[in-house]
Amino acid sequence: MTSRHRASERLNSLAPRRRTVVKAAAATAGAALVAAPFPAGAADEAPAFLHGVASGDPLPDGILLWTRVTPVAAAIPGSGLGPDTEVSWIVATDKAFTNIVAKGSVTATAASDHTVKADVRGLAPATHYWFRFSAGGTDSTAARTRTAPAADAAVANLRFGVVSCANWEAGYFSSYRHLAARGDLDAWLHLGDYIYEYGTGEYGTRDTVVRQHAPTHEILTLADYRVRHGKYKTDADLQALHAVAPVVAIWDDHEFANDAWSGGAENHTEGTEGTWAARQAAAKQAYFEWMPVRPAIAGTTYRRLRFGKLVDLSLLDLRSFRSQQVSVGNGSVDDPDRTLTGRAQLDWLKAGLRSSDTTWRLVGNSVMISPFAIGSLSADLLKPLAKLLGLPQEGLALNTDQWDGYTDDRRELLAHLRSNAIRNTVFLTGDIHMAWANDVPVDAGTYPLSASAATEFVVTSVTSDNLDDLVKVPEGTVSAVAAPIIKLANRHVHWVDTDRHGYGVLDITADRAQMDYYVVSDKTKANATSSWARSYRTRTGTQKVERTYDPV
Repeated sequence: MTSRHRASERLNSLAPRRRTVVKAAAATAGAALVAAPFPAGAADEAPAFLHGVASGDPLPDGILLWTRVTPVAAAIPGSGLGPDTEVSWIVATDKAFTNIVAKGSVTATAASDHTVKADVRGLAPATHYWFRFSAGGTDSTAARTRTAPAADAAVANLRFGVVSCANWEAGYFSSYRHLAARGDLDAWLHLGDYIYEYGTGEYGTRDTVVRQHAPTHEILTLADYRVRHGKYKTDADLQALHAVAPVVAIWDDHEFANDAWSGGAENHTEGTEGTWAARQAAAKQAYFEWMPVRPAIAGTTYRRLRFGKLVDLSLLDLRSFRSQQVSVGNGSVDDPDRTLTGRAQLDWLKAGLRSSDTTWRLVGNSVMISPFAIGSLSADLLKPLAKLLGLPQEGLALNTDQWDGYTDDRRELLAHLRSNAIRNTVFLTGDIHMAWANDVPVDAGTYPLSASAATEFVVTSVTSDNLDDLVKVPEGTVSAVAAPIIKLANRHVHWVDTDRHGYGVLDITADRAQMDYYVVSDKTKANATSSWARSYRTRTGTQKVERTYDPV
């Protein structure tokens, strides 16, 4: 998410930030500050699987399995300690593991923070499997996963959970628990900000840290990023979701630092916090160690998965190659020399969309592609919105961290969709901590008279602050005022909810792609309930969103 609590700092970049100095000092204050305490109940001698198990990136014949073993008590995440440990894995068609179809072993070492992956092949398509890991006589939790349909399979239906933006300190991950309880997901998509990099209390929590993360300082080093990933993986709700369905994940900025771009980030001070190249490399290494994601093209998260003849899913990396965001007096959003995707990734995306023979083309997209003009909002709404988006509170009417800040890339992509008559393209987006249902217009200024090239479903945050959190009013208060104004100024927006937290469930058939939006009752309560909020769909061939009045 483009942030958020320090928009004012961005306006005075010449002044050193006091918290930067403090966090840099904390990062070097010793190993005791780097590593979290060993979790209660862990054995001192026997290996333990304290961070759950997970699977990801399903293929028709395979799945990627993940776990982290703690071989001895001292081998906590980020410590660099602990012996090499053989970890075996098995895959079966049943939970009792009586029909084992694949097995193997891998060595967990301190060099990979004792995380292990097994890229299992030779499996049957569209099939549920059970798997577990073992080390030193200890078994992990048994977990379920699912392979993708065969590439040429006629698939009647697919269902994906969709989430983004989970700030540990802002609340509990109830959305993950409710998705896990469904039991009907082919996979779930995480669209970025799986972790957050800030130190304790430094990022939106309605001024209340619900639960403290580790390390307590901002993460800068490889050890720091490992500790933070490790802390997240102790969450019971997150473990539950990883244990029932494979994840397909991309990163956004907070897996690195706020408003990251190819050469730096808003939340990074070169020198004081080391080099950006070193920090980015550390963040990427920890991400691929701790996530069930295959490193893809150029060691990034852009890649493509296919689900039979029904869906192909293009997953983007909108941080590794982008130009620096435009700020007041610093370039133009229309400059053709500036890029969000990078040339190679944009060409790859265009080629994949053009050659696709599936009914639907989904794009996992970390920042909103639909235009969002905010300059018409009143000052009392614009100020908290600017704070949420990390914008100067005067001088810009666009969120330049989104595709709005890189209009030449967007123009080229949408023109490509139109000129090649590419239908049924749906962007699935996170980042903005609000829920949206949008047409993606070729020309927003003349819409709806001009064409829509695609549609977009944006999911709200799991816990990260949205507008009602920032202005500290009851849920629904801000949205009741802001949503009509946003829709009036943005005719392609069918719905926006600025206030609530939750998740989406995307259900796809040959006839339509439907997003059911769910919200949780209170992100600060571990036992928060979930309820259906709204549903929108796009019917095949229309490139437009419409409301539907029942969830699937």
